[in-house]
Amino acid sequence: MRLSILSCTILFVAGPLVRGQDLEDLFTNLQQAESKKDAAQIKKLAVEALTLAHQVVSTAAPESGEDKENWTARVVRAREIQARAEYDLYAAALAAPAATAVDLLSTLERLSPKSKYLDEGYGRYFQALSQTGASAKIPGVAENALKNFPENEDALLMLADAALKGKQSDRAAAYAERAIAAINKHGKPGLTLGQAHWIAGIVHMEKSQFFDANKDLRAALPFIKGSDTMMGAALFNLGVANYQLGRTFMRKAQVVEAVKFSEEAARIKGPYAEQAYRNAYIMKNEGAKMR
Repeated sequence: MRLSILSCTILFVAGPLVRGQDLEDLFTNLQQAESKKDAAQIKKLAVEALTLAHQVVSTAAPESGEDKENWTARVVRAREIQARAEYDLYAAALAAPAATAVDLLSTLERLSPKSKYLDEGYGRYFQALSQTGASAKIPGVAENALKNFPENEDALLMLADAALKGKQSDRAAAYAERAIAAINKHGKPGLTLGQAHWIAGIVHMEKSQFFDANKDLRAALPFIKGSDTMMGAALFNLGVANYQLGRTFMRKAQVVEAVKFSEEAARIKGPYAEQAYRNAYIMKNEGAKMR
């Protein structure tokens, strides 16, 4: 009986040590796979490392003494390896073809849903889903992302865009405003900020909220110059918004500006060009009558 109890005790103590050594071996192999840019091997080893690291981290801490010190050291090391495995999945996804990127990032999402690298990787995740013909999955992935990262601007923007296309104006505006706040907070102005302002501006125009539409669409302009689709809609609606505001408050200068926006919209080929040309003519005549 004593021999049996002693044997169990040795196994209990040795178990975490063996797992720790296994983790170190996995870490070494993972580094080698990363240096070779072997996405398949990176995924395999990262999954094994993350699974084992989670097991080590979740073991109960001894009450005191040397065993507790050893446990603490093993947990710290396991978390370091866990973070590296998460990074390797993320980094490999950035460089991989779309289908492989989806596989790597979905694996990271499954094993470490709160990883900071997943937070950074959602933009690539959405892009890869779109490139593989799986755009229908994006809203679901984005909603899941917000459970752990409520300020993820890529997820917020995707949901704002989906709501706008689905004619859910209030929902689109709410997500767009959250995206604007998150982007400004994180100090990352760029196309995503322009898209968020554009969506908010379009929703304001649908509700005839001309002041807010003018504000958001003007803010979008510097960031959406590469997109004729967004620029055409923004300039057309800026023309209408400024014309309405100019007429309401008897501001001739604003009506003149509305003409300028409308003329610019008319020069962009697309669904707004013809009506923008007509609007510019009407606005110009109206402005000429104002003092």
